[in-house]
Amino acid sequence: MKKPKTIARRQFLKGTAIGAAASALLSGCSRQNAAAPRVAQPRRPGPNERLAIGLIGVGELGRRHHLQGMLLDNEKIRDRVDVVAVCDVDRDHRDDAAQRIWDRTGKRVGVYKDFRDLLDRRDIDAVFIVTPDHWHALIAIAAMESGRDVYCEKPLTLTIEEGRAMVRAARRYGTVFQTGSMQRSDVRFRKACELVRNGKIGRITKVETHVGSVGPGKWQPYQTPPPQLDWDFWLGPAPWADYFPDRCHHEFRWFSDYSGGKLTDWGAHHNDIAQWALGMDESGPVRIVGKGTFHENGPNDVPGTFEVRYTYENGTELICFAEGENGVKFHGTDGWIFVNRGRIEASDPDILKTRLGPNDVRLYNTGHDPNNWVNHYNDWFECIRTRQRPICDVEVGHRSVTVCHLGNIAIRLGRELHWDPKKELFVNDAEANMLISRPMRAPWHL
Repeated sequence: MKKPKTIARRQFLKGTAIGAAASALLSGCSRQNAAAPRVAQPRRPGPNERLAIGLIGVGELGRRHHLQGMLLDNEKIRDRVDVVAVCDVDRDHRDDAAQRIWDRTGKRVGVYKDFRDLLDRRDIDAVFIVTPDHWHALIAIAAMESGRDVYCEKPLTLTIEEGRAMVRAARRYGTVFQTGSMQRSDVRFRKACELVRNGKIGRITKVETHVGSVGPGKWQPYQTPPPQLDWDFWLGPAPWADYFPDRCHHEFRWFSDYSGGKLTDWGAHHNDIAQWALGMDESGPVRIVGKGTFHENGPNDVPGTFEVRYTYENGTELICFAEGENGVKFHGTDGWIFVNRGRIEASDPDILKTRLGPNDVRLYNTGHDPNNWVNHYNDWFECIRTRQRPICDVEVGHRSVTVCHLGNIAIRLGRELHWDPKKELFVNDAEANMLISRPMRAPWHL
């Protein structure tokens, strides 16, 4: 295949500036939260049709993993989709993403600062949302209202209330919604969960997840935001804060206004696997006790180290640690299994050689490609065509990150909490229930 001719960057940016300028004219606080609902149901493409994709959030993760690594360069993915629009509040990010698409395909794409302008287009089937966590719910609900299917990065939400609102929207509009917890599409994690589900290490007594700690960060003087970044739009529904470089882009994860620290960053991966193995995809723990430490010598205000103990109704305990080898360890009455992204091992190696019988539980299998992103993407694409729910449906993503939010709330309050996973409320605890949601900065609201 002949490689497209490379366009000079200055010439390319001149072409894309028109879309960005139009976006700037249309954006502003006077607009509603979202594009006007299309009312129509999401389109059901045929088996040989390519999907038209919009990518909202093209920072480091959005460009390197989603755009370059999968949508453009992976042959099992790129022949199924066309990226037709990109959006980011940082001009350098969105222009670089559009340039990468031109270099790879020879096609110009729509370039937007405001996600609502991207959603105003009528030629987009589905969107990827790869923004900071505090934007996920607003953008996802707007996309669902506009009739688009959604792939949203983990952790799914900033609050528990946001997750339930996303589930309601997905059910109302018939959205095929995939949460980016791609470990479910990894053969090692699925194998571990199937062995646990089928009692191959006996009755599960305890699950340990190790997700990493957070350093204090580095104090930096407040600065005028760089001209390419719309800082007010980046903050969006979050409280106003003066800008310094380490407060945004990748480092946003360590500020509680935008994320939940390691408990939601890696916890949304490993606690999700614990929920899957325990059969708790539509439930959760009933008792939570957490302790953690906070840094006093740096700007990062999420827990630096922590230990959270969750108890499920059947007595099984999940313990989430900051420290220890990254991964998930299942303890049963007849042995243990440890799994992470590099390996799977057991107390007895023969456990891993166990063949499941015809009557054993088999978990959702998205494929056998060694790259779990490929399996996870293709599962979503296939479900868009069949209108089935994918492996990490919005309810799954919501329930898994709820476990993480419960841990952060327990650490903040410093006492034992009791949770009703059916009502999604703390039991007789008004103070804790106030932390299920957060106010949004005007004019943004759910």
